[in-house]
Parts: sequence; C-alpha cells; structure tokens
Amino acid sequence: MTVEHHHSSNLHSSEPHSTAHSTAGHSTAAHSTDNALNHVIIEFYEKLSSWEHAIVRDKGFSLSQVHTIELLGVHGAMRMKELADKIGVTTGTLTVQIDKMVEAQWVVRRPHETDRRSILVELTEKGQALFLEHDALHLQLTTDLTAKMSSEERIVLLNLLSRMNNEF
Repeated sequence: MTVEHHHSSNLHSSEPHSTAHSTAGHSTAAHSTDNALNHVIIEFYEKLSSWEHAIVRDKGFSLSQVHTIELLGVHGAMRMKELADKIGVTTGTLTVQIDKMVEAQWVVRRPHETDRRSILVELTEKGQALFLEHDALHLQLTTDLTAKMSSEERIVLLNLLSRMNNEF
C-alpha cells in the first residue's frame, strides 16, 4: 500500500501554514516529529504483526487466510476481485488461497444473485466461528492496550487512527 504524500503537510501541525513566517526551527521540529511518528508507527506495526503471527502459528492456517476471514467476517460475502483488491493480491493468488479455504470448509463460493459473471466468496459456519474467535482476540488486545487510557484519550485515538486509515 502506498500513501499519497500530498496530504502529509496537513498532519504536521494544527497551526495555519504560512511560508512567509516559516522558520528553519519549525521545519526541523516538524521533521523530528515526522521521524518519531514514523518509528513509532513502524514499531507498533512490527509488534502487532508479531502478535498476529504468534496467534495464528498453531491454528493451522496462514496469516493471509486469517486476513481473508477477517475481511469476509466484517464485510460479508464479496466478489473475488473486490476481495483480492482489499487484500492486495492478484485474483490468481487469491484463487489458490480460496481453493485451500474451500477445502478446509472455511469459505464457499456461490454465484452472484444479479451478476451471473461474478462469483461471491463467503464464510461458512466454521469460517464464521474462526472469525468470531479471532475477532475476540483482537478486541482483547485492544482492551489491554488501551486499558490505561481515559475514555477521552480512546476517542482521540479512534479519530486519529480513522483519519490515518482514510489516507490509504
């Protein structure tokens, strides 16, 4: 995934930008903040990825299969192309993965009701149970990570993360 950089100047400061009043110090401070944010986001991503790998390691499925189950659990039945786009893989790669997931009885393919050319993928009862189990683990992690935050801080965090997600 790539994030367009033209939005980043709006994230440095809540102060209005004026090139006439910019100082080298402000630029250095913004750069320092950007570097610190960069490292904190990367560190959080790495820790979350390690946690996720540890959770799925002994469950008998891959991380990409878990992400597919999460997407289908949240969004419901999806077209193969739409699912591939959300996961960030080709439809060919996704087909191989879905074949394995059909074999494991986590998902089924079915024709689209109104578009005869499209095939939908959806969770089976077994897949839905996996989604609910994994989602509960995510919720517990979120609860643990935010336990020492006030309600107001959690709302601010939610809003900031939502804004960041919208940049993708």
